[in-house]
Amino acid sequence: MPTPPLHQRLAQHLAKREAEGTRRRLSLPAENLVDFSSNDYLGLARSPTLRQALQAAMQQEAAGSTGSRLLTGNSAAAEDLEAHLAQFHRAEAALLFNSGYAANLGFFAAVPRRGDTIFYDEASHASVKDGIRGSFATAYSFRHNDVADLERRLPRATGAVFVAVEALYSMDGDMAPLRELANLCRQRDLYLVVDEAHTNGLYGPHGEGLVAELSLENDVFARVLTFGKALGSQGAAVVGPAVLRDYLLNFSRPFIYTTAPAPYTVATLAAAYQLLPTLEAERRRLFALSEYLKTTLNAVPGLHVPPDSHVIHPVFFLTSSGPEAVKHIAATAQAAGFDVRAIVAPTVPASTERLRLIVHSYNKEAEIDRLAEVLGK
Repeated sequence: MPTPPLHQRLAQHLAKREAEGTRRRLSLPAENLVDFSSNDYLGLARSPTLRQALQAAMQQEAAGSTGSRLLTGNSAAAEDLEAHLAQFHRAEAALLFNSGYAANLGFFAAVPRRGDTIFYDEASHASVKDGIRGSFATAYSFRHNDVADLERRLPRATGAVFVAVEALYSMDGDMAPLRELANLCRQRDLYLVVDEAHTNGLYGPHGEGLVAELSLENDVFARVLTFGKALGSQGAAVVGPAVLRDYLLNFSRPFIYTTAPAPYTVATLAAAYQLLPTLEAERRRLFALSEYLKTTLNAVPGLHVPPDSHVIHPVFFLTSSGPEAVKHIAATAQAAGFDVRAIVAPTVPASTERLRLIVHSYNKEAEIDRLAEVLGK
């Protein structure tokens, strides 16, 4: 029986990725490796306190949520968590989503309407770009972290104008110039939307995020807070004005038509938010280790870590390039006992392949020293 044409087309695309060295494959989590790869910045995914909260919830709550929040999946616990999120992050209201991807998709496909305009940083996450594709608004990208370039493009705008950025970018580890962006948006009556996936839990006096640390809550229309990183769990929330929560509840398809988060997820998140204010020492250690890693690796000939990276550190190799070379370096480091990963196209632009190292509060300086030795070889 001949191979159907669609099967052939799919196989051709996979073969092209294979030839380019960019084909993705699943792998099981590595055991007994030093973690420089996960998003578990503060170690909460392995926290005994959260494990106990999860076990208690599994004994007391239903195993599943049984439906969407608008049908049978809502609960007093979910609404209590949303009220706490709003208070903790200094916003009027919050709405839970099943993931950061769903939250970005649900916001951008629903809130900007036909006749409106979205300006988004060219380095924005795929979930933001996919949400924008689902919107009838007109969208333009601007150069990464370039407020002047954004301002030059503003004459194209019509209707309500949204500016989409990430507080901390996941591939380069650099921060958005939030103060400058907030000033511009305030002066021009623009609606600033900030994805705090990688800053929620880490910045601010109690982990409220970078927007709160900079006291910009009143200058940001909406924040997307992800729970799969520093919170050690899963899911996300959009926080902002109360009218935004009600609007999303009525018009955001990823919220309306998705099964609600399971009760044990809500219980784990509630416990994680109780822990956050007590983790000041862990946050200080994380930032100190982050600076130590940059200094240590930049002292190794042939390696370059951008000086403006925070917590997430891309490592570029001055004498090795191409996806296969970087993947080989990652495999060598893994064989030496370190969980590090290569990042290649199309996740990052071709010829910008790199390792991406993520620092955690539970890493040690000696581990960084040893990793530097391995990468230097």
